[in-house]
Amino acid sequence: MPARSQPAVSLRESALQRRLPPHQVMDQPTLTWIAANRPAEAARTVAVPDPPIPLLPEPGWFAREQAVDGIHGVRHNARVYLLADLLARYYGLHDEQRAALRLAAAVHDCRRHNDQTDPEHGQRAAHWLARHHQAVTASFHMSLPAGAVTAACAAISLHNIDYTAFSAAQRKAYARAPRLTDLLKAADCLDRYRLPLDRWWPDLARLRVDVPAWMYGIAFDLMLASEQARLDGAGHHQALTHARHTISHLR
Repeated sequence: MPARSQPAVSLRESALQRRLPPHQVMDQPTLTWIAANRPAEAARTVAVPDPPIPLLPEPGWFAREQAVDGIHGVRHNARVYLLADLLARYYGLHDEQRAALRLAAAVHDCRRHNDQTDPEHGQRAAHWLARHHQAVTASFHMSLPAGAVTAACAAISLHNIDYTAFSAAQRKAYARAPRLTDLLKAADCLDRYRLPLDRWWPDLARLRVDVPAWMYGIAFDLMLASEQARLDGAGHHQALTHARHTISHLR
């Protein structure tokens, strides 16, 4: 696959000018800037032996065709899946919880209408998964009981809502899947290094779980490797396979 053409104005420049477009795709100048500004918390990193194979959502699951290759598209959802699974291992989730978290992570942003705030996208994705979970789990070769799917939908519906902004109904939904919600939020937060301003990068104050220090470096390297591979012409699957290999051989 040939490398993609670059936009006239980078995401970094657009963000500095407060003129980010509705649909945003990584470009080389922005990724080069990110790589050159590795944050202190991501300095410590370790190799991950046998990292999970990321699940890639199918392009047809996205609400907008432009979203597939964007900053909330296939690669983002796949990385959040991988990061969520590492957090599930760290916190010792049992198999059913771990599978529900994997499912939620792999499709949490698939119904976005744009790459801006889009405050309803979590709720849309939850409703979509509730209607299509049989096809999705079959595609992922998963078998989950109804309760686990319900928990995954609850976590998705809340993943983009600040805890302090929960409505009464959202607090009830959170009570049904608190650990899944907390870990999905944490995994999603860890992939924020792809954003073009460092003030938008991971913010610990927004989380309710402790993230091990080594995971920040893993998240940074995973993003960097997969986005660079994509810019170099790799397909989504190849880019994530390359990134998975990268984090398993870190020094």
